Amino acid sequence: MLGPLTVWTTAGDVVQVPGAKVRALLAVLLIAQGRPVSADRLAEDLWGDRPPSNPGAALAVKVSQLRRVLEDAEAGGKALVVSGPAGYALRSDEVDALRFVALTEKSGRTDAILTEALELWRGSAYADFVDESFAGPAIARLAEQRLTALEDRAQARLAMGQDAALVGELSDLLAEHPLRERLRAAHMRALYRSGRQTEALDSFQELQERLAEDLGLDPSPELSDLRQAILTQDAGLEAPRSSGNLPAPLGELIGRDDAIARIQARLATDRLVTLTGPGGVGKTRLAVQIAGELVKRFTGGGWLVELAGYHQTCSDALADVVMNALSVRDTSGDTQRSVDRLAAALRERELLLVLDNCEHVIDEAAELVDAVLRAAPGVRVLATSREPLALPGEVVWNVPPLENASAVRLFAARAAAASRDFALDEENAGPVAVLCRRLDGIPLALELAATRVPALGVQGLVARLDDRFRLLATGHRGSPPRQQTLMAMIDWSWELLSEPERLVLRRLAVHPDGCTVEAARAVADLPEDEILELLGRLVDRSMVVAVHGPYGPRYRMLESVAAYCQDRLADAAELPALRARQQRYYVALAEKADPLLRGPDQREWLERLDDEAANFRGALDGAVADQHGEMAVRLATALTWYWFLRGRLTEAKRFLRTALSVADDPVAFAWYTGFSLLQGQEGDVEEALGQLKGQPRLRWFLVSSQTAGSPGGASLAEAMAGLEADGDWWGTAAALLTRAKFAHVRGDLDAIKRDATRASRLFADLGDRWGQLQANEWLAALAELVGDHRRAARLHQEALPIAQDLGLWPDVATRLGWLSWISMQTGDFPQAIEFGGRALRLATEQNSLLGQIMARTGLAYAGRKSGDFALAELHLNQLLDQARDEGTPIYLSMVLVELGFLAEQRGEAAASRALHLEALELAEKMDAPRDTAWALEGLAGALAIAGEQTAAAQVLGAAAAARTAAAMPAAPAELMDVDRITALAREALGDKAFEEAFEAGRELTPAQARQLA
Repeated sequence: MLGPLTVWTTAGDVVQVPGAKVRALLAVLLIAQGRPVSADRLAEDLWGDRPPSNPGAALAVKVSQLRRVLEDAEAGGKALVVSGPAGYALRSDEVDALRFVALTEKSGRTDAILTEALELWRGSAYADFVDESFAGPAIARLAEQRLTALEDRAQARLAMGQDAALVGELSDLLAEHPLRERLRAAHMRALYRSGRQTEALDSFQELQERLAEDLGLDPSPELSDLRQAILTQDAGLEAPRSSGNLPAPLGELIGRDDAIARIQARLATDRLVTLTGPGGVGKTRLAVQIAGELVKRFTGGGWLVELAGYHQTCSDALADVVMNALSVRDTSGDTQRSVDRLAAALRERELLLVLDNCEHVIDEAAELVDAVLRAAPGVRVLATSREPLALPGEVVWNVPPLENASAVRLFAARAAAASRDFALDEENAGPVAVLCRRLDGIPLALELAATRVPALGVQGLVARLDDRFRLLATGHRGSPPRQQTLMAMIDWSWELLSEPERLVLRRLAVHPDGCTVEAARAVADLPEDEILELLGRLVDRSMVVAVHGPYGPRYRMLESVAAYCQDRLADAAELPALRARQQRYYVALAEKADPLLRGPDQREWLERLDDEAANFRGALDGAVADQHGEMAVRLATALTWYWFLRGRLTEAKRFLRTALSVADDPVAFAWYTGFSLLQGQEGDVEEALGQLKGQPRLRWFLVSSQTAGSPGGASLAEAMAGLEADGDWWGTAAALLTRAKFAHVRGDLDAIKRDATRASRLFADLGDRWGQLQANEWLAALAELVGDHRRAARLHQEALPIAQDLGLWPDVATRLGWLSWISMQTGDFPQAIEFGGRALRLATEQNSLLGQIMARTGLAYAGRKSGDFALAELHLNQLLDQARDEGTPIYLSMVLVELGFLAEQRGEAAASRALHLEALELAEKMDAPRDTAWALEGLAGALAIAGEQTAAAQVLGAAAAARTAAAMPAAPAELMDVDRITALAREALGDKAFEEAFEAGRELTPAQARQLA
């Protein structure tokens, strides 16, 4: 709109809008700004007094053409033009005129904002509709708004001292609009401040003559007063400027670009911004950089007042320091307070005041800043402190440590400056990243470390980080004393704390990864109201970081601060007592959480325990070091179900193994055995079961964990009986799911449905979403068995977001594996490979053996059936290696069958026959009817390519009979193999002989069919 009417796509491409009437229609709708325009009004604006014979129909055609143009340009574009009873409207916020108005109406309009608004103009508004009556009011309105914006920008630039540059711009504008008094006033001021007093007076004279000649009026009193001020050279017209005393930066400020831009934006609208953060994080450097870039916007310049060396006990003494830095002289002998004299001296000045290191004089600094901001509206204050000033209107900007990428850049730059031989490369990139992370991304610590590179190298630095305070004990001579060593940096903050604050801070150090209020209270051994107050004060002083989450805040320390506090703990001889309280608290937390992981609060407690992972490790290490075997075992066993749900089986085993190193415990041993089995490793189930007394739920877990050999039906029945006798309905539901899994192997459709349905109801009653997911899995597996692939896929798709919401990523991988399998079964091989790839990546990341098996199975089958034999062979060989390591897992027959089909399609009859015979033997041992049918179908293929066509037809008949008996029809992808083998045999035998052999085969048992091969 702000120029010739132009339409762009979101990608920035110009859209051609053909037809004068269609363009006019678009213009009318844009002028209405989203309001509906009646059909009659539109027809009048488009055709005037020469309407078509049927205006409504003609208008509808133009609307349709406009919609088509918008839709062709970008999908969904036609929806921008809407119609209703009131007429037509164009609904879009992406209009340059609307953006222009929004920017010009924004509070705190700066030169940058106004320039951004004015740069939207490409010429006169609606330049190609200037002669149309419907556009006249809009053109006039926008033109006036543009002139007002130009006047506002001129005032902003005058305030910034851009006088000379303004003269030419304003002269051009006055040539077009000679009677605009705001423009004239700005022009006169710009000329005067540029040393052109006579021309400023001539500008007034020109206006005076034009007003008298054209309108018979005189200039306004304000403009006349300005003329008089110019004649008398009033000092108020001057724009006194000073650059201030900001130091020049010594080098590039790395990793703070976003912070600089956002803080500058806040200073454009807010008068007090305080940068907070821990010592060494770079608050001063950031403040000086920001002030240096902003100084030209302030006629009084930018002034840095360094407070770290002053320890005044009153605000007046501090005001004297500020006045001295600003060269404010007071010779009047006035008895006013220094704070009031400073405020009065700054009342008419426009400057940026940087108060650095306010934390040790926080109350005095707050009083001073409050007085200055109330008295001097042209003053902005940028403060740095380890705690806020706590004043009304204060914007607190916490300066975080550098992100690791920026920290690496900073360290590399400083190390290269210290050692010309240093360069970041593949060999040292890993150690540098570790160093930066261990030093918390604190710029001061990184710069201190970089000075040691010439002597120690990066590897030497990393190896010595446990003694970081001695390592980083030498810094730059030009730095303040508090910033010359890492110890001095933290000492400075420590000395500013009260004794109760120091007590809490050092006691927090026993928590390796932060803690909740409850944990801090329990371990610090203080009342809740007292610990809350002290934690809040430590957060305010930037010694502790509060991270707010859905279950309340967690309190964390930087690693260097924690290491410092560990030394203070040793000095106070508190560590043994604190470690004992730490163990008691985290054991109690784990034991409280364990039953809650099996009910409606499952997600909450999974996430709570996620947050405490490092603290649990710390508690376990402490229990082992103190030889508290009972504590170690209680903690490890209480966390077992959490680890299972999260799929962190290796961590579970490590905890249990550590606990078992200080105490023999049959429960911990049984859990360890079960987790080993789940990872496809050896485990003595009989020994573990034999050591247990009762424990039916743990007995169930051991049986359920077995992946090799035939399912342990007897042991499961024993566990089930114990669970039902105990009234353990969660355990009963879990055992029912295991029974459904075993029934799936046997192809017992009724048992799968019965047990999975009952388990689903029990888990729903208990509110356990994980259990409902597992029941859903076996009901979906049942649907897949009977050929209802649509239902099976739907059930798995419904389960995915639930598993993702709970963070059960191994389960997500398994569901993706199922979807891969179902897609393969229905013949959608590209989709199967896509699902399988996602499943394999996630399962590998999660170290989920079951997920990897599911994913590789789907990929292998889809690869072979789609003709990608290399993909199939890759995954089948990996599955075979895994299966051989486990013994005889239940999926081994499936792997052998697919390898057999692969050999058959390559013409390797003997290899195919051997593989299918082995698969058939395993399937019969497991009483797995579908696996039996697969093996028979594959065996028929091996016989067919070997020339034994009659036997092939008979074995095909036996396979069909096995499927009918089990009520498991062949899926579309399975029929591809059956049809291919059938065609081979039928072609060789002829239809009649084939049918006779096939029907004869239907009377054979699988064992009898095997004898034919």
